[in-house]
Amino acid sequence: MPVVLFVLALLVSGCATQTRALLQHAPESLPRRVELATTPFHPQERYQCGPAALAMSLNAAGIAATPDALVSQVYVPQREGSLQPEMLAAGRRHGALSVTIAPQMDALLTEVAAGNPVLVLQNLSLQWAPLWHYAVVIGYDLDREEIILRSGTTERLVLPLSTFEHTWARGKYWGMVTLPPDRLPASADEASVVSALVALEKSATAARAHQAYATALRRWPQNLTLQLGYGNTAYALGDRAGAATAYSRAAEQHPDSGAAFNNLATVLADLGQFDEARIAAEKAIALGGPWRDAAYATLQSIEAAQPKSAPK
Repeated sequence: MPVVLFVLALLVSGCATQTRALLQHAPESLPRRVELATTPFHPQERYQCGPAALAMSLNAAGIAATPDALVSQVYVPQREGSLQPEMLAAGRRHGALSVTIAPQMDALLTEVAAGNPVLVLQNLSLQWAPLWHYAVVIGYDLDREEIILRSGTTERLVLPLSTFEHTWARGKYWGMVTLPPDRLPASADEASVVSALVALEKSATAARAHQAYATALRRWPQNLTLQLGYGNTAYALGDRAGAATAYSRAAEQHPDSGAAFNNLATVLADLGQFDEARIAAEKAIALGGPWRDAAYATLQSIEAAQPKSAPK
């Protein structure tokens, strides 16, 4: 979906409220001008701005991808375009931490300032006759009140911030970043990152998910879901000792978590530490809740696997 300049001209009516607020009260930590000039560029084919934009975003994260390879993963022929859930899922299948950003101009520019190109959804027409388009924001200039995009067949499209906001607002201010597993979004909150990591664990290799969990734990070291995910991916990689350490820490910091104690019991049994495993399983059973039945099954498997003492 190429950028249609005469359609953009129709979008100047109304108020670009976020732009006005940002220009009047820009965060002091936000640089006045940023351009991620090394961001790769893929000109789009007809109706395929989604694959092209996602390829640019993934390439910027150091992940190999081409628009052609992404078409089957994100393009919906019946819609002649790509839907946001498919864009997020395809990024994760390629091992990227795909996270939606807050629907705010300052969050968008904060990510760009942190070195993260932002893939955005725009409506380049009117609400009742939409022309949906994906582009990648790679820069901005607050003094000139401009934003810079990789868009359509234009490698460096410069738009007034207010004009861009009109198009972005019609896409409900939707944007996402795709990052390598050793980086986190600059603006996303804990809940958003944790949710994205759980989705990444289901889609990417255990090694990439494990690295991403480790990165997130450095920022939020006591988050239970991150601790369990780190243990799960260590277990999947065959690192039983590492998994035991992760689950033990989770159980210590979250003594009401049946999941932590049940997982700890399982890995301790794998390590041949049957007495400790039984204690952990019994603790999970005593906690009750949704993990009680699983913990009871774990206890039975521990008892079946434990070597019997020789009769005296």
